[in-house]
Amino acid sequence: MKSPNVLPLLTFALLALVARLDAATNPARKPNFLFIYTDDQRADAMGVVQREQGDRARWPWFQSPHVDRLAAEGVRFRNAFVTLSLCAPSRAAYLTGRYNHANGVANNHTPFPPDSVTHASLLRTAGYKTAYIGKWHHGSQSGQRPGFDYSASFVGQGRYFDCPVEINGVSTPTKGWIDDVDTDFAIEFIKQNQARPFSMVVGFKSPHGPRGGANLPERLRTKFSGETTRPVPNLTTPAIYGPGSAAASKAATTTQVVEAHLDYFRHIAGADENLGRLLKTLDDLGLTDDTVVVYASDNGYYLGEHGLGDKRSLYEESLRIPMLVRYPRLFPKGKTMDEMVLNIDLAPTLLELGGVSVPPAMQGMSWVPLLTGKNPPWRHSFLAEYFYEGNYETPTMLGVRTANAKIIQYPGHPEWTEVFDLAIDSYEMKNLATDPARRAQLTAELDAQIKAASYVVPAGMDQPGDKSAKAARKKAKAKQP
Repeated sequence: MKSPNVLPLLTFALLALVARLDAATNPARKPNFLFIYTDDQRADAMGVVQREQGDRARWPWFQSPHVDRLAAEGVRFRNAFVTLSLCAPSRAAYLTGRYNHANGVANNHTPFPPDSVTHASLLRTAGYKTAYIGKWHHGSQSGQRPGFDYSASFVGQGRYFDCPVEINGVSTPTKGWIDDVDTDFAIEFIKQNQARPFSMVVGFKSPHGPRGGANLPERLRTKFSGETTRPVPNLTTPAIYGPGSAAASKAATTTQVVEAHLDYFRHIAGADENLGRLLKTLDDLGLTDDTVVVYASDNGYYLGEHGLGDKRSLYEESLRIPMLVRYPRLFPKGKTMDEMVLNIDLAPTLLELGGVSVPPAMQGMSWVPLLTGKNPPWRHSFLAEYFYEGNYETPTMLGVRTANAKIIQYPGHPEWTEVFDLAIDSYEMKNLATDPARRAQLTAELDAQIKAASYVVPAGMDQPGDKSAKAARKKAKAKQP
């Protein structure tokens, strides 16, 4: 019997070994990027945070094993925020690295400008294969997602089951729970592009409403049954601008034990399961070490605090988000960081890691120096904004958050100004606006941030009767060369 020729097999094995050794010793190689974000997931809606909070945890029974895996294998930012707590604006901020008063998307119904400079468009030019999967949510904008080679995304809010998905702009029927379906698309994209650098965004619909049994897969409908919500002090501290009325606060109080927000957490558990499927795909294909994984949300969410639901305003529950990043080749493992990071930081971070120059117009800060121990100068405060939308009660507002304090201003309503000492009042229950020294100090910081960010209320976003915004735009236009 003729002996088999083993030389080709040995050659292949040798080449594979060389490739693995090169991958292990060449941290400068271009990484893949996988950015996953949920819709309306608040910062403490993670098992790892609930355990960390101990007796202060509202939902100590909640488990998110795959998010917790990211925390154990990467970096968890304890102080991560959005600059505008609303779906479409935050999504635009992630893409552009710019504040919403500057990037053209300041509300939920504005289409994303197709000529925007984004991390996707720049990475694509640099040779990355780019993809957008899942929820886009810029009004009813349809078509292939701008800046991406491939997109499998639904229009507007879509629906949880059997949602039509536009594949590169072509509407295609699907079957099943949309976050499962989108994960299937994402896994297929990874498999097809594993041999080259890729950058993919995956937007889950969960835990956005409408929630409930009919919008959950069977496997999640009874999860966490019998669990309850622990109360927090600010359930009966109404929002200063009106919606947190006495009636709303009373409702929050009477339901705080029996209403455990179970469906909200069931949806997040579903997103966590699909995160696990994506991480397993990277493991199975040998891509884990070569892939930067970022997990976040588009904004926080009120679950009764200040008598509120939804998001939009500038209290902590609305501004804070989950933010975790894992890159085994470069970033530390199992680390928590307290520096303030923002959604506008994502784009410059991905670009620096991909070896692409960060445009000066991007207002975020790359995390790379921070995460590689270079001790860079870092922000001590940031600007937060919201612009009135006619079908909501939340007014236009502007604020600054520092490491331990906050000021919120409401144009046209100076009597609503709020000042909080977060070091001793993390639930924002005691307004210190009558303290002249505190107010003056934070007002000065707000003015400095307004100037640094070239803040102006975008046209069409004025609070009714607000003449100051129009005057500010006219003044800013006059200064343009």
